[in-house]
Amino acid sequence: MGFYKEFKEFAMKGNLIDMAVAFVMGAAFGKLVTAFIDGMIMPVVGQIISGVNFQDMKYVLSEATADKPEAAIQYGHFITVCIDFTLVAFVMFLVIKAINKMKRKQETAPAPPAEPSNQEKLLTEIRDLLKK
Repeated sequence: MGFYKEFKEFAMKGNLIDMAVAFVMGAAFGKLVTAFIDGMIMPVVGQIISGVNFQDMKYVLSEATADKPEAAIQYGHFITVCIDFTLVAFVMFLVIKAINKMKRKQETAPAPPAEPSNQEKLLTEIRDLLKK
């Protein structure tokens, strides 16, 4: 089997394609959550704690000069990213929990009993006649 053919088989497997779609959807979902956190949640949280903009929260190590930019530890941005991560992790937890619940429901649903074959019906009739 050639290298190209083997790679093609690998790339066209359903699991790999599903994983690629999930990766793209996850990236898009991450952007959506980041926009939600930055644009809607953090301004409200900032107003609750005395009108602070989290993006402006930083510890300045050295002031900016004409020659060099400011050096600062931007802990406000870090707090925002931590909240972003926590929200994404929580939503993913809820999604996985719902999927697992659906899987368990499908597994526990008993299959309807199969109708006996003609041979089984005939053998049952013979057995019943022999009992008499």
